[in-house]
Amino acid sequence: MPIKIFIDQGHNPETVNAGAEGFGLREQDITYNVGIYLADILNNDSRFEARTSRTSPTEILGYNNTSSLQTRVEMANSWPANYFISLHCNASENPSYNGTEIYVESAYSQAYYLAEYVLNAIVNRVGTRDNGVRINPSLYVLRRTTMPAILVEMGYITNYEDAQKLRDDQYQFAYAIYEGLLVYFGLEPI
Repeated sequence: MPIKIFIDQGHNPETVNAGAEGFGLREQDITYNVGIYLADILNNDSRFEARTSRTSPTEILGYNNTSSLQTRVEMANSWPANYFISLHCNASENPSYNGTEIYVESAYSQAYYLAEYVLNAIVNRVGTRDNGVRINPSLYVLRRTTMPAILVEMGYITNYEDAQKLRDDQYQFAYAIYEGLLVYFGLEPI
């Protein structure tokens, strides 16, 4: 039976729960594309089955921030997924902040160990700075999902070097997450 991975492409294309912007890029566009790439990679590997929260670049989930997050969580919980991966781009008023970090609800959990492997794979494949696995039990999608959940901040959209990677290496981010999943599950690439 395949491992079911729910991919949440963080944020909506506009208005309700829209994402960060920097260097002419929009977080919601990057997360949509990386999510579609990741779903395609996983669905081409018979050991996995993947679904995405947004099925088109213009799809809006929910009518406010809370309902947008609630919709994503309910989609994953009702499937039910085995693992939940939420994709995001970070932002800061300080343009020198850069790197990849992954958030989980608690330390030394299944999600925590998955996050370590995914983070290592992104840093190695894409060349972002390793900002570590961070604990944040207040994040809605981490505390309301019924399966291990990670929230991947791929890079800082407000940092010039990270923004270049977020623009040009979207497939590589997706493939790195796949590589992290393979290592976590002790699987060989196909």
